[in-house]
Amino acid sequence: MRSLKKKITHWAVLVSLLAVVGFQVGCSPAETKRPNILVFLVDDLGYMDIGANNPDSFYETPHIDGLANSGMRFTDGYAANPVCSPTRYALMTGKYPTRVDATNFFSGKRSGTFDPAPLADNMPLDEVTVAQLLKAEGYSTFFAGKWHLGESEEYYPQNRGFDINIGGHTRGGPYTGNKYFSPFENPQMEVESPEGDHLPDRLARDTAQFIDENKDGPFFAYLSFYSVHTPLMGRPDLVAKYEARAAEILGAEFATEEQIFGDKERRVRVLQKHAVYAAMVEAMDEAVGKVLQQLEDSGVADNTIIVFTSDNGGLSTSEGLPTSNLPLRGGKGWLYEGGIREPWLVRYPGVTQPGSVSDAPICSIDLYPTLAAAADAAIDHEIDGLDLRTVLEGDALDRESLYWHYPHYSNQGGIPGGAVREGDFKLIERYEDGRVHLYNLKDDISEQNDLAAQYPRKVTEMRARLHAWYKDVDAKFLQQKEGGPEPWRP
Repeated sequence: MRSLKKKITHWAVLVSLLAVVGFQVGCSPAETKRPNILVFLVDDLGYMDIGANNPDSFYETPHIDGLANSGMRFTDGYAANPVCSPTRYALMTGKYPTRVDATNFFSGKRSGTFDPAPLADNMPLDEVTVAQLLKAEGYSTFFAGKWHLGESEEYYPQNRGFDINIGGHTRGGPYTGNKYFSPFENPQMEVESPEGDHLPDRLARDTAQFIDENKDGPFFAYLSFYSVHTPLMGRPDLVAKYEARAAEILGAEFATEEQIFGDKERRVRVLQKHAVYAAMVEAMDEAVGKVLQQLEDSGVADNTIIVFTSDNGGLSTSEGLPTSNLPLRGGKGWLYEGGIREPWLVRYPGVTQPGSVSDAPICSIDLYPTLAAAADAAIDHEIDGLDLRTVLEGDALDRESLYWHYPHYSNQGGIPGGAVREGDFKLIERYEDGRVHLYNLKDDISEQNDLAAQYPRKVTEMRARLHAWYKDVDAKFLQQKEGGPEPWRP
C-alpha cells in the first residue's frame, strides 16, 4: 500500500509540473497558443465621443461601450501628438515621433509669426514596425484603412510588415472617388466595392474575412478607420435619425473662448449635436461590432487581445467644428487635454478584469512594447514606451513623465508648444515666446486655472525635465523668417 501511495504521489507531482508548462490533459489550444491581436485606431475620435467615457454623449456607441465593459478602460490615455501622422508613427514604433522629426501630419507645413520646425514626410525605412516584429514571430499581419505614414509605395503598409494592405496609402483622408461611399477609387484597394458601399463597413468586412481565414493564428489585424475624419459624410438613415434627435436639444452649440495660446478669441463647439458627425460615429461603432462578432463566430475571442484608441483629440475648433470635447479644453491640433487625451480600451483575456478602470497615464508609445511582450517577441533596439502588462493586471505603472512636442501652427488654430505631464500636474510651454502654464489636472481637468505663478519651483523642475527631454530626442524648434524676429529657444 505504501508503495502504491508513493507511485500516486509521484504521478501527482508529474501532472502538476506538466500543468505548469501548459501540457496538462484537456488543455485547450487557446491556452497554449500565442494570443491573436486586434487593434482599432479611429481617426479624430475625441475622448468624450464614446458612451463609456461620456454617458451623456450625443452619439451612440454600444459596441465600443461593450468592449469597455469587457476589458479595461483608461481615463488618462493619451496620443503622442495632437495630430495624426506623429501618433501613427508612435503606435507603429514605440518611439516619440520627435526622434525622427515626425512632429506634424505628413505634410503639414504652415507658417505663422515664424516658420515651423523641419518636418519629416515619411516614417524612416529602417524603423522596425510592430507589424515587422510580429511577422518575424510567425504572425499573419493585416492592415486596413488610413496609413498616412509615407509619400510613396515603398513606405506603405505592405512594405512595412503587413502581409495585406487594404486602403492604406499617402492620403490622410478618403479624398478619392466618392469619398466615404463607393466607388472609392482608392489606389490600394484591388477590388472595388459595389456602388454605394460605405467605407467603414467595407473595411470591417475585409478585417472580418482576414480573421476568419486566419483563425488558427496567430494573427495581427490593424483596422485603422478613415472615420471620423473630414469630409463630413454620413449614411442617410443615420443622419436622419440624429437630425430628429438634434432638433430636440436646446442650447447654444458654439461659444467664443479666449485661448491662452494666442491673443485672439476662437469659436469652439460646446454642445454635441452635429447630426452628420453623429452618423459617422455610429457607423464606425457598427463596424467595430461587426469585427468583434467575427472574433466570436471564428471561436478566437478568448485568445485575442483587443486595443481601441484614437490618433488625436476630437475636432472642435475648425473644419466644421463637428464635436465638443467639454469639459476638456481645445481639440485636435492643441496641446490642451482636448487635443491629446484619447479613448483607450484594452481587453486582454486572462489579464484584464471586465469593467476595470485605470487612471494610469499611458500613451501611443506603449502599444509596441505591450504587444511585443504579449507575443513573447524580443525588442533589440531602444524604444520609449512601456509594457502595460502590470497596469492591465491592476497594478501601478512605473512612469515619471510623458512628453509632447508640437513645433507647428495647426490648421485647427493650435499654437506651437511643448508639454510634460508628471503625476497630476501638466506644464505647457509656448514656443513663440517661452511662456509657460501649469495645471493640476486632478482639480482642473478643463485647464482653466494657470498655477505657474503659484508654484514657481514646480515650474522650474518640470521645465528642466522637459528641456532635458528635448535634448534627448533632438527636438527641433521654430525657424526665423527672412527679415522677421528671432523665435524663442529653450
